[in-house]
Amino acid sequence: MPTSAITDARLLLDEVGAFVYTTDAAGRYTYANRLVLELLGNPPLAAVVGKSFTDFVDVGAAGDALRETDLRVLRDGETLAREETSSSRATGELRTYWSIKKPLRDAGGAIVGMLGISHDITEKKRLEDQVRQQKELLDAVLDNVQGLVYVKGANRRFLYANKHLATVFGRPVEAIVGRLDSELMPREAADAFWEKDKHMLATGQPYAGEESLVDAAGQLRHYWSVVVPWAGFDGMPALIGLITDITELHALKEELRQQAHSDSLTGVANRRSFFESAEREFARSRRHGTPLSVVAIDLDHFKQINDGHGHPVGDTVLRGFVLCCQRLLREEDLCARTGGEEFCILLPGTDAEAAWAVAERIRTELAGCALSPEHPALRVTASFGVTEMGAADTHFGPLFSRADRALYAAKQQGRNRSRLLRAGEAVAVASGL
Repeated sequence: MPTSAITDARLLLDEVGAFVYTTDAAGRYTYANRLVLELLGNPPLAAVVGKSFTDFVDVGAAGDALRETDLRVLRDGETLAREETSSSRATGELRTYWSIKKPLRDAGGAIVGMLGISHDITEKKRLEDQVRQQKELLDAVLDNVQGLVYVKGANRRFLYANKHLATVFGRPVEAIVGRLDSELMPREAADAFWEKDKHMLATGQPYAGEESLVDAAGQLRHYWSVVVPWAGFDGMPALIGLITDITELHALKEELRQQAHSDSLTGVANRRSFFESAEREFARSRRHGTPLSVVAIDLDHFKQINDGHGHPVGDTVLRGFVLCCQRLLREEDLCARTGGEEFCILLPGTDAEAAWAVAERIRTELAGCALSPEHPALRVTASFGVTEMGAADTHFGPLFSRADRALYAAKQQGRNRSRLLRAGEAVAVASGL
């Protein structure tokens, strides 16, 4: 090759942005471009030719791996591509390279040396390590957040899921990423979520609200969801979701609601809840022209039970009375404790005669029940006042008052009986009952 051509080739190799060199069969340099010389401390090429890399650089613990690599090329004729590390002689900094090494052969095919081309990937590795560390940190944070975190693309496929979401779906994280939402949850639920997702993607408006979903164990769980639209990778729209499990809070809220509307001893509606429901049912019955009846109840001589047997027995009697009533009532009927030993039953769609029959069934059943297992001989009776909604009644109050008057009439007449009082009918009630 003419000298000018060799010079031009070397100038070109000095500008390729890679470390280029050749060696003889013993691993001694026969050529090194400008970057290699800089790595070796900027000696002239003449001072490098005939010497090995280890004559210039302390490869330390990596030396054995480097020598084994070179042997595989020079001895075995392999072409290798791999990552290598070495220290810069100029700065002492540990650098990382992606190296390709292949054997050089003579016309007869014998290995006479090696061609090496290396690219410095130190910054690339540093960035990769930084990204990896940041991802590990982010995963550690998101996996320990007490919530479900996900990223979902506009194609309904999950781009990210933390371990809590994976637990809900009953799958490993790697089995969620890339999957459609409809593949991971019931189709109906997935489509309902997707309708909300489409609105967010179209408007760019975030969403916050309560959601319910059956988890992998078949348990209905409740969540508070905050979902935010995101431009996504490479401008591809996506949604970021942060979901907090509020199942226990939901259960507590429901328990508190029940407590606010229920009698703590017997479990039936309390007085306030009863009157709220009764007013609604009164309005509904009036609107549809259907009958509505009320039965007011008072356990006879209940004070004697408390005084003679103690309040715990009295509490047992009250609970037993409620169970007795519930066995004889329909699902739509409402039983409530409106006082100490006073109860009231609301009977929608029931006229006065049918309501009186209900009262009599309960009264007869009660007379034969042993409400206190510890005192099987203890028998309890009750008095019942029955009435039906009249044309002149404008709200539930007059209806309740009439049932109360009927109850006291039953007590006046000797207790353990039912008394029916129709709208507009007068009844004399003695005092001192």
